[in-house]
Amino acid sequence: MSVNEVYVFRPFKLIALLCVFLALCLDIVALLSPAWVTAERFSQSLWESCTESATSWHCTSTLTSDWQIATLVLLLAGAAVTLVAFLLALISLCMGTHRKHYRTVAIFLFTAVVLQACALVLYPIKFIDGTVLQIYHEFNWGYGLGWGATIFMLGGGILFCLRTDVYEDAMY
Repeated sequence: MSVNEVYVFRPFKLIALLCVFLALCLDIVALLSPAWVTAERFSQSLWESCTESATSWHCTSTLTSDWQIATLVLLLAGAAVTLVAFLLALISLCMGTHRKHYRTVAIFLFTAVVLQACALVLYPIKFIDGTVLQIYHEFNWGYGLGWGATIFMLGGGILFCLRTDVYEDAMY
């Protein structure tokens, strides 16, 4: 590199990697969250449904209905695809093979977005259709974290699709 050469560093891929890491963290917390639906004396997660009686809470597994299993499988598949995309992006950035795997990472992330979105749309529709709570209920922070993870996956996928190398090669 001579004195007159200028290198422009655009951190889009690092920001994309950070988005994917945040999506993965949010996804894990959402999967483990005890509060997807809450109401007075009622709480439901992806794994169990709890009802408060006069003296204590009684919990039962939610893995007895098909739609809850399908939601869990879609979310776990989305998290697994996101993990593969994160590892591939991390290896690609660290090894210096910058442009080789970005499209593959973006395709993985868009696939994870579709899986997550299907699960997050399926969950409230089937919950409201199958469960008739006579009291006010709300979808709580676990469900919101699932949407947050999906948004970060989408942002990471878009950032991995950006072709900054075309501009750098032509200008410098």
